[in-house]
Amino acid sequence: MSHSRSPLMHNHVFKTLGIDACYTRTHLSDSSKLRDVFFAKALSGANITVPHKEAAFIACDEIRGIAKVIGAVNTIILENGRLIGYNTDADGFLRAIESFGPLKNALILGAGGTAKALATVLRQNDIEPVILNRSSKRLDYFNENGFKAFSWDTFIPSNAYDLIINTTSAGLSDDFLPVDATLLSDLLSRARCAIDVIYGKETPFLREVKKAKLPYKDGSDMLLEQGVLANSLFMHGTVSTDIIRPIMQQSFLY
Repeated sequence: MSHSRSPLMHNHVFKTLGIDACYTRTHLSDSSKLRDVFFAKALSGANITVPHKEAAFIACDEIRGIAKVIGAVNTIILENGRLIGYNTDADGFLRAIESFGPLKNALILGAGGTAKALATVLRQNDIEPVILNRSSKRLDYFNENGFKAFSWDTFIPSNAYDLIINTTSAGLSDDFLPVDATLLSDLLSRARCAIDVIYGKETPFLREVKKAKLPYKDGSDMLLEQGVLANSLFMHGTVSTDIIRPIMQQSFLY
């Protein structure tokens, strides 16, 4: 994505540690060409953004970690001529929400690759996720894997959710909310906290969260933590995340 902070984050780490590497952006208009583009550019690693994370899963020769479960890849590493796929979104998100304290449940808005990653890792950590998406078209994965998942037409807000998570692109380049304003107001009135995976701007979703006076975060902490994990993978684990994290944090000051 053109707005991505990732080049600044990763290049700051490489420069600080004296690593001969460069992280650049590549616009991919056709997901099916991902593998061809990776090899044509002679890349050794890549991060994949929406809406290509499921296509990245298909493009890889081997999938490791939680990416196997969720079918979405956001980090690819070249290893002995083969593409190895990982997903660092899930663990990055977990670290980002630690400051909210213990959580029992969460409502995830959206049903894309990021929603799959977050739903899976939340359930693995005893936080019950509920998924709410505009339509039922993308809910098959969640239904087949035993998640509570609803379209706007079938959702009845009967519960209070500790955490509300926006994983949709609403507000990224427009002024839309991820769900109906009246419904969102009701949900926020009973929530404990909220997070938007979009970073670097106050989205309409976060404006409503602030009106509700809830503790909140944008996606910056998640971006940092998934970036730390990805950077360690880029360097094949030769540099620990404890060394990478403070260096990458410095890049957020620029």
